[in-house]
Amino acid sequence: MSVNRIRTPCIGVCSTVFGDTVCRGCRRFSHEVVNWNAYTNEQKSIVWKRLDLLLCQVVDNYFLVADAALFAEQLTFQNLRYQTQLSPQGWVPELLKAAGKQAIPYDRFGLTPLAPSHGLTPRELYEQISAECHALSQAHYDRSYARPVTLVAELTEYAAREKGLI
Repeated sequence: MSVNRIRTPCIGVCSTVFGDTVCRGCRRFSHEVVNWNAYTNEQKSIVWKRLDLLLCQVVDNYFLVADAALFAEQLTFQNLRYQTQLSPQGWVPELLKAAGKQAIPYDRFGLTPLAPSHGLTPRELYEQISAECHALSQAHYDRSYARPVTLVAELTEYAAREKGLI
């Protein structure tokens, strides 16, 4: 029996148990959360890659990671957990969350804040980045998995069948 060495993206804040199709904690789709332990390493890697691309897309609007080695070193020194499956941009939310309202000397972490991050506390940045990541993940889920109603007639017929009219 092979041992899966790819860690779960779960951060222990699962909203799929409340019916969300995209977890507000790790941003995996509900079916990925449910089936994670049955996934092959290749399937897990694909999920990690999508999550990483999503985080990079959003974080790149707020920060430039000028020195990834320094960033990793400082996160380790501060005893902050970061996922090695992610690019350094993916580590930024963990730093922001840990800092809360405290100011962060970003340059000491190898980060350069960009204009959209100016004037925001780390907690505000964390919440904004998280909300944007969730919205993008939800849009991806809706585009790829949600079944769109293509015709008004189809919706009308479905409603009529449900009410027993036809």
